[in-house]
Amino acid sequence: MITKDTILKALSNVQEPDLGKDLVTLNMVKDIEIDGLNVSFTVVLTTPACPLKDMIRGACENAVKILVDKNALVTVNFTADVVSNRKDNKMVLPNVKNIIAVGSGKGGVGKSTVSVNLALALAKEGAKVGLMDADIYGPSIPIMLGIRGERPMMKEVDGKGMIIPIDVMGIKAMSIGLLIDDKQAVVWRGPMASSALKQFVTDVLWEELDYLIIDLPPGTGDIHLTMVQTIPVTGAVIVTTPQDVAVADAKKAIMMFDGPQIKVPVLGVVENMAYFTPAELPENKYYIFGQGGGRRLADQFEVPFLGEIPITMSIREGGDEGKPAYLNGDQISIAAIDKVAQQIARNISIRNANLEPTKVVSIMN
Repeated sequence: MITKDTILKALSNVQEPDLGKDLVTLNMVKDIEIDGLNVSFTVVLTTPACPLKDMIRGACENAVKILVDKNALVTVNFTADVVSNRKDNKMVLPNVKNIIAVGSGKGGVGKSTVSVNLALALAKEGAKVGLMDADIYGPSIPIMLGIRGERPMMKEVDGKGMIIPIDVMGIKAMSIGLLIDDKQAVVWRGPMASSALKQFVTDVLWEELDYLIIDLPPGTGDIHLTMVQTIPVTGAVIVTTPQDVAVADAKKAIMMFDGPQIKVPVLGVVENMAYFTPAELPENKYYIFGQGGGRRLADQFEVPFLGEIPITMSIREGGDEGKPAYLNGDQISIAAIDKVAQQIARNISIRNANLEPTKVVSIMN
C-alpha cells in the first residue's frame, strides 16, 4: 500500500551523492502527495545549480517502484535551499550565504570573464547572486555587463547612507568603475585600495544573496589580505590558462589561499581559453595555448578541476559589447560555463557539509 510512511521508508534508501547521507535523514523530502498510484514529492537541493538532479530523480523513482509499488507513477519535483556554513557574528554582509573569491596569479587569463559568466549561470539556475568587482586598479565588470557610465543610487539605512548595487541581467553588481570617471586612472597606494574594498563590504547594501562572487585583482597582495581579514570567504576559485607561464603564477594564488595563515578552501581550478573551436567545425578542438595545464595544476595541489572554457568569438565579443557570452553566445561556450558553475555550486555544498565553518581570517604579523 502506498502511504507517506512507505514513501519515506523507500526514499531513506536514496543517498545524496555528495553529502553521504540519505535524503530523509538530510530532511530533503517535502510535500508528499498521493492520489491512487500517482505519487509526487519535492526534493530540496542544497543548490539550484545541482548537476546531479537527473541522477537523484532516477534513484527516487526506482526506490518507490521497487520498494513500494512497481505500478506507481512517480513525479519528483525540485526546489533549493542554498546552504551556508557561516558561524561568524555577521556584522559584515549579514544577508550573504556564500562568498566566492575568484583569483589568479597573473592578469590576462580571463578572470573577470569567468566571474561575470559564472554569476549569470548561477542566477539562471534560480540562485540570488551578487558580483563585486574588487579589481580596484583595472575594473572591467561595468564594460562586460554593459553598465559603463551608470551610477548606483544611495539609500539611507539606520541613519547611514548605503550604496545600492546595480541590478543588471538578474544579478546585483558593484564596481569602483561605477563610482569614478572611466577616463580617470586609479592611482592609489595599497592602503587606499584596501579601504575601497572595505567600503564595498560595509557601505554597499547587499540584500539576501545565495552567492556573492568577488572578482579579485591578479596577484597576491594587499587587497587579497584585506578581503580575507574582513569577510568570511567560503572558498576560492582559481582561473588559469593552459600555458606553463600562467600555471606557474596560478600556483602562487593556490598557495596563498591554502597557506597556513589564510586557509581558505580552494573550490577548484578553471582552465580558461582551453581550446579554440570554430563555429563551422563545432566538433573540433584546437589547443592553441597548450593542453591540460589547469588539470595538472589541480592534480598537483589535490583540488578539484572545475572544467575547461573555450576561447570563442562570442566570449570575446560579448565581453567587449556588454553582452556576456552566457546569455548571448554559442552553445559550446554556454555548455562549458554551465558545467563550471554547477561544479562550483556542488563543491560549495560539499565544503559547507564537511569543513570547518567559514570565518574571518586573523593573520599574525
